[in-house]
Amino acid sequence: MVHRPLRLGLLFLIVLAIILPLTITTANNPPFRQWLPAVFGPPSAPQYLVNAPYFPETNVTTERFDEMAIFWFGQVNRTSNYTDVRVAYNNEALYLYLAIFDRQLWYDTTPSAADLTAWDAATVLVDTGNGTQLSATSYRLVAQFRGPPEPNASYQLSQRANGGSWSAANVAFTTIPGWRGDALNNDNDEDRGWAMTFRIPFASLGLAGRPADGVQWRLGVIVHDRDNAAGTPIADQVWPPQLNPNLPHTWGGLRFGLPVYTPPPVSATQEFRIRHGLNGVAVADAGVGGQDSNMCNADGNFWDRWGNWSQPVDKADISVQNQADIADWPCFAKYYLTFPLSSLPAGRTVVSAKLILSQMGNAQPEDARPSLIQAMVVGEDWNPNALTWNNAPLARENVGSGWAGVMFGPPDWSNLPKREIDVTRGVAQAYANGQPLRLALYSADGAYHSGKYFVTSRTGDWNAQNRPTLVVVLSRP
Repeated sequence: MVHRPLRLGLLFLIVLAIILPLTITTANNPPFRQWLPAVFGPPSAPQYLVNAPYFPETNVTTERFDEMAIFWFGQVNRTSNYTDVRVAYNNEALYLYLAIFDRQLWYDTTPSAADLTAWDAATVLVDTGNGTQLSATSYRLVAQFRGPPEPNASYQLSQRANGGSWSAANVAFTTIPGWRGDALNNDNDEDRGWAMTFRIPFASLGLAGRPADGVQWRLGVIVHDRDNAAGTPIADQVWPPQLNPNLPHTWGGLRFGLPVYTPPPVSATQEFRIRHGLNGVAVADAGVGGQDSNMCNADGNFWDRWGNWSQPVDKADISVQNQADIADWPCFAKYYLTFPLSSLPAGRTVVSAKLILSQMGNAQPEDARPSLIQAMVVGEDWNPNALTWNNAPLARENVGSGWAGVMFGPPDWSNLPKREIDVTRGVAQAYANGQPLRLALYSADGAYHSGKYFVTSRTGDWNAQNRPTLVVVLSRP
């Protein structure tokens, strides 16, 4: 069961309708298939990339919030902020939803454009030309956090590059804030965090409509922090890590549409299964964040210990969880796995690949909803016995997703539900580069009680058939 934090304070609605509520459609509804360019390419290529899903609804944050692509950056402690970023688009606009874990919330009651970033604020950088230098296609959009959720242009700033530097520009965009905590502009009481929705119309960026599928832009995100009245300097948190706001080639990549993988024709195929303990294979995995004893009913000292907690070495199950209410971030959880691909024969063509997880339960079944579990590749090795929320690798690219439903009653270990995620794109990249498949699993859920529980590779041999399994189909020579 998910436990709600005790000190919640005043709540402003985090996910707000910017336009009108709409009916749900199934267009472009993941899971999806994938195509293969090299994501870790030359230095000019973005090393961090998000594939944004397209949804036809007028306001994607009200109807498709749980299916927006997600990535993250920053850390959780007393003076650093962590941020989840959800991204999607429709025919009219690009949407970004930022959820920031922040111990102290401060905003300027008399804002001015000159010092918006001296308070809790967020900056979104966009280059529609995917350039390497600042140009007329480069935009800088700033929104300061504010207590009242109503639109207020005084808390926003828009700039466009001119002659290689930033200049004031009238770029229309909309922001909606949200927050959870005990008191604003008060460093005596601890808060939980704040949120900001950006709606950026394509027309404001000089486009006649949404970009074509596969078009790639540059994207950067900066979170600014203030924790007291004096404004004691606190370092910005940025995505991607090497971001320089004046050099678009250091920003991340934003690709429009979920890519599709179409393998070349093959005459015959062969299936391979990779699982911990099967044929001597060792699969590393670990959960971070809200996992059991570190969950939201822990001792309450979240800012000092939560982000640096590591999972016990014998942990046989994990949780994947997220939600829209930022107050409950101590319940949020991710799952990391590394599958060695050295047992696969070399020189073949990857036809398909899927990750199979055995679901053993979920939080509060009577209130739970299905979750879209998203798979992201990561680019660094990690130690499963020392992995924490704060030191875990960032997502390099979202490569697949799959639905996990709701379970009722105790688990039947001989017949656990199998949840599949298409990870062909990630396997093809790793196989071509001679690397293991390194994955992070997370969700963009909005509902309470969204946690889904899965069997890990650390379960005993009696339960080996329920360990995470990677099924790869290769061409046959």
